[in-house]
Amino acid sequence: MATSGTATFDLDLTELVEEAFERAGSEMRTGYDLRTARRSLNLMFTDWANRGINMWTIEQGTIPMVAGTGTYNLPSDTVDLIEHVIRTGSGTNQADLSVSRISVSTYASIPNKLTTGRPIQVYIDRVSPTPTVNMWPVPDTAQTYTLVYWRLRRIQDAGGGVNTMDVPFRFLNCMVAGLAYMLSMKVPGGMDRVGLLKQQYDEAWELAATEDRDKASSRFVPRYMAIN
Repeated sequence: MATSGTATFDLDLTELVEEAFERAGSEMRTGYDLRTARRSLNLMFTDWANRGINMWTIEQGTIPMVAGTGTYNLPSDTVDLIEHVIRTGSGTNQADLSVSRISVSTYASIPNKLTTGRPIQVYIDRVSPTPTVNMWPVPDTAQTYTLVYWRLRRIQDAGGGVNTMDVPFRFLNCMVAGLAYMLSMKVPGGMDRVGLLKQQYDEAWELAATEDRDKASSRFVPRYMAIN
């Protein structure tokens, strides 16, 4: 017997909620059931943002630096920056130079925050709704600078009903398991299943999160310090 020849399986929001309700020992019957499930799903996505790096939400961006300007807005759906460099020049003559991330305490202790030069440090203010990056020194006019960054963005909202989720297929079972666990705390008679569904959710998350990682080789080089 021939195989299907396709690998496009996905779940739209309605199918996802139906599966989760069934695992919780109930079924979706009303529009409110869909609304409460959508709310739980959005809350679960905020929890995922706190659990670590979701690889599918990494995006590269650039911000052209302006001489004399030290603070720049990031996209409003930015969770955090994971890498950043200052790019000088263009084309085959461009060069990416490291920029160190500093804490708010270190940034606050800089005596003159308006010192100009090539930026070597960045303080990231993650305040909502508009996170910002603060460069130090403030870009000068010696050359053109571009901040190149890789950011974690928020997972897109659950949506209205017929759309699929902003989640790769590897996390489909984890997503259903998590939603079923959250619904079990709200549906009549669901508390009897909370423990089992929580265990299934934790196992599904561990499997998906372990696979969703950077698989580049890591090399650790020991450093020795001579003591006189």
